[in-house]
Amino acid sequence: MTNFIFILADDLGYADLGCYGGRKPVSPNLDRMAARGIRFTQGYSNSPVCSPTRFGLITGRYQYRLRGAAEEPMTGRFRGSTEIGLPPAHPTLPSLLRERGYRTALIGKWHLGYPPHFGPQKSGYEYHIGPLSGGVSYFSHVDRMGKHDLVRDGEPVNYDGHYLTDLLTDEAESYLRARAGDRQPFLLSLHYTAPHWPWEAREQGRSNPETDQDIRHLDGGSIHVYGEMIKALDEGCGRVLKALDDLGLADDTVVIFTSDNGGERFSDTWPLVGGKMDLTEGGIRVPYIVQWGDRIASGSVSAQHCMTMDWTATMLDIAGVPAHPDYPFDGVSMLPVLRDPTHEFPRELFWRMNYRSQRALRDGPWKYLAIEGNEYLFDLSVDERERANLARRQPERLARMRGRCDEWDAVFGAIPADARSELVYTDKDMPSR
Repeated sequence: MTNFIFILADDLGYADLGCYGGRKPVSPNLDRMAARGIRFTQGYSNSPVCSPTRFGLITGRYQYRLRGAAEEPMTGRFRGSTEIGLPPAHPTLPSLLRERGYRTALIGKWHLGYPPHFGPQKSGYEYHIGPLSGGVSYFSHVDRMGKHDLVRDGEPVNYDGHYLTDLLTDEAESYLRARAGDRQPFLLSLHYTAPHWPWEAREQGRSNPETDQDIRHLDGGSIHVYGEMIKALDEGCGRVLKALDDLGLADDTVVIFTSDNGGERFSDTWPLVGGKMDLTEGGIRVPYIVQWGDRIASGSVSAQHCMTMDWTATMLDIAGVPAHPDYPFDGVSMLPVLRDPTHEFPRELFWRMNYRSQRALRDGPWKYLAIEGNEYLFDLSVDERERANLARRQPERLARMRGRCDEWDAVFGAIPADARSELVYTDKDMPSR
């Protein structure tokens, strides 16, 4: 049987990695993974912000079907909520695999609701270590509210001073060694917090009390520190890949790497515009790298359109596990593309955001985008930067794509009136990007 490792970076920009045009040599291991496998150039996240994408990933469905995903993003004010989180009764990637005999672990960030009503082990994971919230200090592991947020199987655990990226990598290596011993198939969800704020590199050595008071870290960071954080993430991925080789697991393990959304304030998204919270390309287009022993032709590149939830459908397709009949997938399996990287098929991709009343549709080379009542039409095959608005030149295409968005939007109903969008920073804190 096939094993799965899904590695999720946090707020990584589309062009932060060398294999995606990065300007600094910060990702030799992920670049090597791309050279050994396949790299997708037209891949997207389910959302331009964290927790909604994670709802899409774990369910294989558009996140708009669940109330908790309407929060942009979920924050600590929902501790104790009985409503805002992933319902334990909902089938998930780990629960479906676990029913078929898989071992399942989440090492890293959860961000899908707080105990006692929600949690990783209520939704299919046997084992979890990591934070429950959206962001924590890399050394003291406190969240935005100053609360210690590092748990193992639901209980607080203290690794004060241990750099979180390295800690998660250590845990992943230990988990792989255990799985090599018992020879049961496994799903390892390795969800790093890097390179999400606060801007703390390994070389810092210890926590900064001032930063811990407000880990949004609006007065800190730099492209240099950010680069070091990506290096630590890349080194962690390299250690995991090496462990697979050393343990003889690489040929039977699908490894998928991506990010939960586009980049934040120090990220490189060139040539794309925008970032986290935006439905412009810089907020939703993300790297996808997949390795699967010799089953994928080395150095393959695909322009197949895909998004986060498709990889849930892909893993379950490889494992031979169908969707629960009451919860069919919105995601589409990419297995045909992994088998033949030249294979492409039509794939409409939709998004909506409460923030700035955004909607978007990608269909072939065309993209329809609406922001606060303004409408745009772009041909991304020649204008990835979304600067040449063809809405007036092609009104029929605009109307047709708007109509498709309306039809799709109606499936999910209105965004709940009490749903909130929360910005980490505004123009008062720094100039607009």
